[in-house]
Amino acid sequence: MKVGLLLPHLEGSYLGGTARWADLAAMATAAEDAGFDSLWAADHLLYRFPDTPEFGVTECWSLMAALAAVTSRVELGTLVTVTPWRNPAQFAKTVDAVEEISGGRVVLGLGAGSHEAEFPAFGYDSWDHRVSRFEEEIGIIHTLLRTGRIDHQGRFHTIRDCELRPRGPRPDGPPIMVGALRPRMLRILATYADEWNIPWHQRVEDLVEVLPRGEDACRAAGRDPATLRRSAALQVDLPDAASHPGNDLLRAGRGRAITGDPAEVAETLRGYAAAGVGHIQVWLDPNSVAGIEWFADVLADLDRG
Repeated sequence: MKVGLLLPHLEGSYLGGTARWADLAAMATAAEDAGFDSLWAADHLLYRFPDTPEFGVTECWSLMAALAAVTSRVELGTLVTVTPWRNPAQFAKTVDAVEEISGGRVVLGLGAGSHEAEFPAFGYDSWDHRVSRFEEEIGIIHTLLRTGRIDHQGRFHTIRDCELRPRGPRPDGPPIMVGALRPRMLRILATYADEWNIPWHQRVEDLVEVLPRGEDACRAAGRDPATLRRSAALQVDLPDAASHPGNDLLRAGRGRAITGDPAEVAETLRGYAAAGVGHIQVWLDPNSVAGIEWFADVLADLDRG
């Protein structure tokens, strides 16, 4: 099982403050040295909730390109890119460029968007049709990355004789990951995705409960469910988490965090592996170089079997 680190590029999520690029670069190299298999960035623009101070996010794909240049081994993934915010053909070009910079280490997480306030704030009117847009856009992105060409006339996009040149280091492009639990998104997942992400199911039994949804979607699409890899995003609180400043909204939203000493955390993660999860993305609290160094003992325990 691979284990990745979600980076704290949300405003207020880095030791109670905002991580600058130098902080994120230091965390990326520390995570690679500690034995993490991947680094992950969230594709959000601005969080606005009632009765809560708003906070922003360092832009995802600018960060992905920078991470590709300062790391050499870890995979680089998005949780998850919001396709209605980008022209899908041009975005496939962006993905190929980051694939080139990284030497073929991208895991392309794609989604339809989850926070309505971001859409009008940045001039997007696609919230009401975001799943319909997503279905068309993931099809365009999938075709371009897998074949390098497309000619498309759809409801939302017209793309004429498009070709990706030059191509990235992997002829078929990166693996595509989708997070989904509802029927329409599960159908899209079964059609286009290599990996299914199931976030914030903080107990193994909660995750196991939803697994039949993906399996049923694959069967309905005529696909062997065994061909769909599974990943899970999880909150892990270090023993001294409460003594560090943090974003109260982010902490409240995760709930039921995994806790314990490194051996206990490793054993909990083994439960997810036994349930068929092949990749875990952890959000550490505190999410810092010191947190990474603490979690290195978890990774070492996992490596011992």
